[in-house]
Amino acid sequence: MTGRARIATDSLLTALAPMVWGSTYLVTTELLPPDRPFLAALARALPAGLILLLLTRALPTGAWWWRALLLGTLNIGAFLYLLHVTAYLLPGGVAALVIAVQPVIVLLLGALLLREAARPVHLFACLLGAAGVALLVLGPEVALDPRGVAAGLLAALSMGTGIVLTKRWGRPEGVSLLGVTGWQLTAGGLVLVAPTLLVEGPPPALTAAHLGGFAYLGLVGSLLAYVVWFRGLERLPALAVSFLSFASPLTAALLGYLVLNETLTVVQGLGATAAVGAVLLVQLTAHRPPRRSGSAVDPGEHHGEAVGSGRKPVHGQDPRATGR
Repeated sequence: MTGRARIATDSLLTALAPMVWGSTYLVTTELLPPDRPFLAALARALPAGLILLLLTRALPTGAWWWRALLLGTLNIGAFLYLLHVTAYLLPGGVAALVIAVQPVIVLLLGALLLREAARPVHLFACLLGAAGVALLVLGPEVALDPRGVAAGLLAALSMGTGIVLTKRWGRPEGVSLLGVTGWQLTAGGLVLVAPTLLVEGPPPALTAAHLGGFAYLGLVGSLLAYVVWFRGLERLPALAVSFLSFASPLTAALLGYLVLNETLTVVQGLGATAAVGAVLLVQLTAHRPPRRSGSAVDPGEHHGEAVGSGRKPVHGQDPRATGR
């Protein structure tokens, strides 16, 4: 498989994760118990993490105890809670739009922590994608709950920070992708246990619809989707992966049309085209040819861990060349 074909395949596979997450809004409002964001986040994180821990039988060591806790909180615990708050308070497409500011956060943090320069074409792509998604989901009849908007922005900040730190730290030597994903899902679930009980109390009586919604979000929306997402982060630039999150509002809008009988206009079609164009623009420009000089080194590293592979390679070396 050629380099471009491999990038295209990895991008399409990684895009499946935000596409699945785009269904979260519909499932939350139609299948889950009302006003239970902590319970929704806990139910989709902790069981999936424990399943992966049982399968891999690997626990963190050394610095990876606190790293797994931090990444699990950012990528899983805090993000999923805020995501479900947004889903409860805003229409699905609008909720996805607010969270779609994530690429801007990754662009800025990537420049600071990964030394990935913010190129003008990427700034343009951020504006193009945001404008496209706005055309897709906003209308004169949409009322924005400020609490939902705030939760969505915090969710974007949480996941954006998690993306950059995940890319910076990679995973430790000898630990599989499933193992690291299990650590994060379990840690993210555990940090939600206390607030779930203190704020929302014991879970209500669950119906078959509730159980089906939780099962879908836990197995498909978390276990499978996060494995695919973290795989993409190992193989693609952080910014390119972040832009794939535009697939989430596209999916949310499409499900609204197919399931909730919402209408799609010509303007919305133009918005979807612009969002897809922004993703393609970044995918075509974010993959730079290998360079041989100077890489960003984590000053706290002493064990030579590489982004996505567990070791610090020569700058520009594809982590997949190590065989993991």
